[in-house]
Amino acid sequence: MTIGSFFSSFKFWGNSQEQEAQRGRMQEIDLGVHTIRSHGGRVASKHKHDWVILVILIAIEIVLNLISPFYRYVGKDMMTDLKYPFKDNTVPVWSVPVYAVLLPILVFACFYLKRTCVYDLHHSILGLLFSVLITGVITDSIKLATGRPRPNFYWRCFPDGKELYDALGGVICHGKPGEVKEGHKSFPSGHTSWSFAGLTFLSLYLSGKIKAFNGEGHVAKLCLVIFPLLAACLVGISRVDDYWHHWQDVFAGALIGFLVAAFCYRQFYPNPYHEEGWGPYAYFKAAQERDGVPVTSQNRDALRTMSLQTDSISLENMESGSSITPPR
Repeated sequence: MTIGSFFSSFKFWGNSQEQEAQRGRMQEIDLGVHTIRSHGGRVASKHKHDWVILVILIAIEIVLNLISPFYRYVGKDMMTDLKYPFKDNTVPVWSVPVYAVLLPILVFACFYLKRTCVYDLHHSILGLLFSVLITGVITDSIKLATGRPRPNFYWRCFPDGKELYDALGGVICHGKPGEVKEGHKSFPSGHTSWSFAGLTFLSLYLSGKIKAFNGEGHVAKLCLVIFPLLAACLVGISRVDDYWHHWQDVFAGALIGFLVAAFCYRQFYPNPYHEEGWGPYAYFKAAQERDGVPVTSQNRDALRTMSLQTDSISLENMESGSSITPPR
């Protein structure tokens, strides 16, 4: 405990004896106390409005995929930059939800099995879904409004290579309507934005859980945190290599996904480099409420510091199979 946090807790409780009593009660808020069976329904009910918003976001995303984009003027002199080969996707569309949503949820579930904290499981899944869905809505809205042609637009518009233009020099496409429609959805990259939304959230989650920024200098932890971001970068690069996107599309998609994921993560968790970055805000709030302590800005730091110390000791005891009284 730092000198600042010691005096903060001392000021609130008045004396060291009351502080020790509070620390003993904090042991009740321990790993394994908040399970899906005991608190799952209560936690989900408390966030029922958030789940309703998620359903609305899904509906909006479906509608956006049914709307035709703005058909931007494409002239004959522009075709030089839009004549790249029409290739298949290196990263299939169906695989994006698998690695950007299901894979992180699997990681969350593994941590739940290890630590049995329903607050962590619920908030991580909720935050992840908000991250990818908000990113999807933003990305597709910009796609429809911009209507930028893809690098392979020529072969979508003229699959047989026979060009046809109107009196103003604009293209008259005779390709498949669905392919021409998708040809006007280049900016920004959906693959990239979804990848960064899901995998950035996972990276932040892992960095908090393994305490990658605790100042101990374990580079192995940093490598584990960087890996999801590297995977997202490679997905973005594949979109340029496949000639489905310009590099600006990929950059914008990465920026959208990264920022949305960061904001959504911070709604539920402290910064990963914070001493309490391993747990959601709701966990520490439950610790205070269970002890009958009102959640105020005056006592939050003191109680969270004591909770962190107690939980760290408890986790070590669980792993060693021993029961050791916390040092006084």
